[in-house]
Formats: sequence, C-alpha cells, structure tokens
Amino acid sequence: MAEPSIFFSEVNERQGVFHRRMFLMGGFAGLGLAALGGRLAHLQIVETQRYEKLSASNQFNFRLVPPPRGLIVDRNGAILASNRPNFRLLLAREEGSDPQAMLKTLAHFVPLDEARQLRLVKDIERTPKRVPVAVMEDMTWEEFSAINVRAPELPGVTADMGEVRVYPYGGAFAHVIGYVAKVNREDLTPTGPNSDSILLHPGFRIGRQGVEKAFDLPLRGKPGARKVEVDANGREVRQDEAGDIPATPGKTIQLTLDVDIQNRALEVMGDESGAIVMMDCRTGDLLCMASSPSFDANRFVKGLSGPEYRALAGYERKPLLDKAMTGTYPPGSTFKPTVALAALTAGVDPEMRVNCSGGWYYGGRTWRCWRHGGHGSQNMHDAIKNSCDIYFYQTALRIGPDPIAKAAHAMGFGQIFDIGIPGQKKGVVGSREWKRKAVKREPVWQPGDSVSYGIGQGYVAVNALQLAVMTARLANGKKALNPRLIRSVGGVEMPRGDAAPDLPFTDEQIAYVRGGMVAVANDTGGTAYRQSQLGLGDIQMAGKTGTAQVRSFDKVASRSSAGVTWRLKDHNLFVAFAPVDAPRYAVAVIIEHGGLGGATAGAPRAREVMRVALLKDPELRARIETPLPMPAIPDDVEAEGVAPEAPTVTPPPPLPPGGPT
Repeated sequence: MAEPSIFFSEVNERQGVFHRRMFLMGGFAGLGLAALGGRLAHLQIVETQRYEKLSASNQFNFRLVPPPRGLIVDRNGAILASNRPNFRLLLAREEGSDPQAMLKTLAHFVPLDEARQLRLVKDIERTPKRVPVAVMEDMTWEEFSAINVRAPELPGVTADMGEVRVYPYGGAFAHVIGYVAKVNREDLTPTGPNSDSILLHPGFRIGRQGVEKAFDLPLRGKPGARKVEVDANGREVRQDEAGDIPATPGKTIQLTLDVDIQNRALEVMGDESGAIVMMDCRTGDLLCMASSPSFDANRFVKGLSGPEYRALAGYERKPLLDKAMTGTYPPGSTFKPTVALAALTAGVDPEMRVNCSGGWYYGGRTWRCWRHGGHGSQNMHDAIKNSCDIYFYQTALRIGPDPIAKAAHAMGFGQIFDIGIPGQKKGVVGSREWKRKAVKREPVWQPGDSVSYGIGQGYVAVNALQLAVMTARLANGKKALNPRLIRSVGGVEMPRGDAAPDLPFTDEQIAYVRGGMVAVANDTGGTAYRQSQLGLGDIQMAGKTGTAQVRSFDKVASRSSAGVTWRLKDHNLFVAFAPVDAPRYAVAVIIEHGGLGGATAGAPRAREVMRVALLKDPELRARIETPLPMPAIPDDVEAEGVAPEAPTVTPPPPLPPGGPT
C-alpha cells in the first residue's frame, strides 16, 4: 500500500488545515456573492431608468418628422410661399430585400417607367438601410389607397402624407423667392446645420435660390418625432401618438413686395424680356421686382425633367436669369439726369446753351443726335426734356469722367445693395482709375470715352435695381435711400432703407434736374408726354426715357427696329416717379431689345404699374377721388354760348334797295 503524499503526525493538525482552507474558500465565495449582489443592486436601483429606456427602445422607436417650412408673405400678409398636403410613396432597403423587384411591383399601381426605376435603384443603394427614399410624390387618392391596402405584402414600402412647398403665384415671384429642392450629397457637411440627420428625411427640402436659399435656416424650423412600436427587425407595428414630439414650424419671412403691383408688372411685360423694379421714395421699400420671362417655381419643387430644363436654359430670352439684379445693360439716356447732377456739381451753368443741329463733329467723326435735324439751342432743362444727345456729348467732354463717376456712385450705380438675397451684379461705372485697372489693352481714358459716357453708353452698365435706386434717391431729394426687400423675419423688423446719409447735392440742383424730368412726361414736347399721362386727377408722373444700343449703326441707313432680328434691337428703358409734387413711388423699366425709343415700350408699362401703386395708396386714392375745383372765371370775361335773351317787339328792319327778291 502506497504512503500518502502528505503526512500529518497528528489529527488536530489535519483538522486545522481543513478549517483554514474552508474559511479561505468561503471568503472568496462571500466576496463573489457580495460583488454580484452589489452589481444587481446597482443595476436595479441606480441604473433602473437607463435600462428601462433601453428596453423601451427595443419596443418603441422615434421617426424624425420634418417641420413645416416657414411662410413667405408680402407686405400686406398675402401668402407667397406655403405648404400643402402631399401623398408620398417611400421605399426603404431592408435585409434580404430586392429594391429592383419591389419597384417593378409598385409600377403596377403607380406610374414608374424603366428609366425612373433605374435612377431609384441607384438612390436606394446609396442610402443607408431602413432610411426611406421617396419613390413618388403627389400621388392621387386612388394610388395612395391601392398601396396602403397592400401594405402587408410590400415590405419596406410606406405610403404616408407629408407636406410639399407650394407657390400660389407661380412665376410672379420666382426669381425673388426662389424654390426648394431635395438635399444632395454635396449639401451635407460633417458639422454645422447641414449635418443634421433630418436632411436625410425623404420629405425634407432646402432652399435653392432667392429668399428660400438666403433664409433657409430660419425657414427650416425644428424637426419633431413620431413614436412608433417596432418588431425585432425594426419594422413599424403601430403608432403611439401620445409619445409624439411636435415639430416647430419655421419662421415667417415678410417681404416689402406688393402682390398686386408684382402681378401687374409681370402682366404688362407679356412676352417681353426685361425687368420692372418699383421702390418707395420715402422708406426704400421695394414694392416690385419682376423679371420677365419667368418660370413656375412649383415645377422645380417636383423636379424638372432633362428636356424641360434644357428648354428653359436654351431659350434666348433667358427665363432663368433674374434681369432685375443680375442682368446689366447700358442705361442710355436714363443716365442723363446723373450726368446733369455731375455737371451742376462741377459748376456748369445750367443756362449755358448748346446748339444741336443733329450732328457734332469731334475727334475725326460726327456724333449724331437721336433727332435728325437736331433740337436747336438747348440749355440743361431743354436737353433733359428733349433728351438731346449733342448737349450731353459736350457736357460730359467738358467735365470729364471722374465727376460723372462720383455722381453715379452717389446715386446708387456701381454697387451691390444688402437686400438679403444674393445674385446682384455690380455693373460698371467708368472712371480714369477704373479704366487703368480694368482695360489692359488701352488703360488711358480717351476724350471719346467721355462723349459716349455722357449719354449712358460706353463704359457704363447698370441693372434695373440700380436704376430704381437712382430714381428714388432723386425723387426723395434728401437721403441716399437703400433698398429694403426683407421687412421682417419671425416678426422682428429689419432696418429701413431711409436710415441713410444725405445726398451730396444741393436742393436747387436736385430740383432743377427733377424739373427736367417733369417736363419729359408733362410738356407736350417731352419725349414721353403721351405715354406718361396717368389719368388720375391732378397727379402727374415725372420720367426719363432711354435707348441703349446693342450694335453699331455705322453705315446703317435706318435705326428702325422693323424687320430686325430681336437680339439686334436696342434696349428700351424708362424711369419715373410720382406724384411730382410729393414723390412716393419710383419705378424703373428695362425692355431687353425693345426697340428704338424709351417711350415706345418702357413708359407705357411704367405708367400701368405706377397707377396700381397710386390707387392702392389710401391717401393718394382719396386725393384722386376728390373732384377737382371748378376753374375761376373773371367777372369781365364775355360768356360764350349762353342762352339768348327773351325776344322783344321791335319794328322790322328796313328792306334792302330794290325791294324783296
């Protein structure tokens, strides 16, 4: 028999070792049980809320809900951009699903052609799992019902009701307001507001142009969430409406525009290409910023097809171009009031006369006036009224470009105004310094440059907004008004445009130039007399016509636009303000390739838009509706055409010699 490996000489020693081992193992077990008990207590007492939430999250989930986009309204509260209900069809990629086969199935219930199905498959593959992709917008009730009835048979498919942006006035405000569109990958950023997960929601849209783009963040609002019960695979089982988190709508943007004036402007433009801008002469508020032709912003919300976009982009009258801010043109004779102010500031005597014979020989060429045969002897007042080119040729040559440029900048040309939206072009205001930097082939200002400069041709280009600012500042006579387009954001008033410095001209200089513009529209010999009669009682409009060449007329027998290709016709311009005795509204009209003479196309349209503004003004309407007083008749004036006195008995007159015949 083998001996034990451990030998104890006494029984008590063996019993002591056993007890020590038992106590040691018991201690270890006690510590383990204590640790386990402590952990259980920590989980059940300290972290109970955390695990309750984790447990609930396995049963319930939250789906992001896009907030209603903020409204855009006009100065009187008329809605220019709002939201409407929209039946949508969504498809999410799930484990083991076949999006291509599902789209073919959906094509039996909604119109989905092969090309669209291929595009949607690519979109779904690029999108994370269980993130829905919009398959179709604006479904009919029949299509919506057909999908919902078959929902259990269509895994990953959801038909719900969201919101879509709508523009009630279509193209009237398209260039100013812009439009919204789906979020592209390029729009997403790692940080900042465009990193929000709500951007991945199929119903979310961001601004792409105009006010929608410039004020996208305030218009977005704050997203909410919809509480839903889900199964083990994350599929929605039912909705728990009591747990929904409401979304916060975006802020309301109020513009200074007037819907009636804007609609009338687009209406009178018809098929013409150009812009009409109207401005309040007292506050600087923009009442109208119409660009024609326009486009329907609602079509961009849904998404244009390739042929539709190419048709818009390729049309020669450029409906996608905002001609009120982005299009720049030579101002033509509408620049002459600015040249006149520059001349008065430079010390030119306004009564100095220049003889206009229809042509003026200078620098080896004959500079023509628009009127064959000339205007005869002209002072500054006559030259503004008659738009005499010869007078302004010589005046601009006399004072040089720099005083004209200084006056032009003071009147608003050559600058970009902070109206809240992007897209403005600065234009050109020529000067010696400008030409030195900008024209490398001939950096020296030549005398002939001044001659063209004097009639708004050559090194000068403006947009319709700048023309309206110039006219409003001239009509105001005191302040260098700045235009204001955004009236308030979320109820917070924006700074007014009359918080501006004074104009650098005297009252007498302003009054003299304004007097010339009054004569343009109200003297029978003025260049726009017939087209400027408002027919609103004693209210009169002052204005200035303009024609801007787009080609050389050397060796051309006639400047008539008859039979000339549209793109070769002159631009037609007109600026005006009214009433002449207390100016309130200024308007600028540019008719692109409108033909010869600013009175032929620009003035009639300015008159119609001005009439709407005047008739909407309560004070001026009361003045218009007040009957004019009867003219006073002196007592010693012989009345003609009155009733004869009663007949009296008198002897017959004597017979003529020879008796009766």
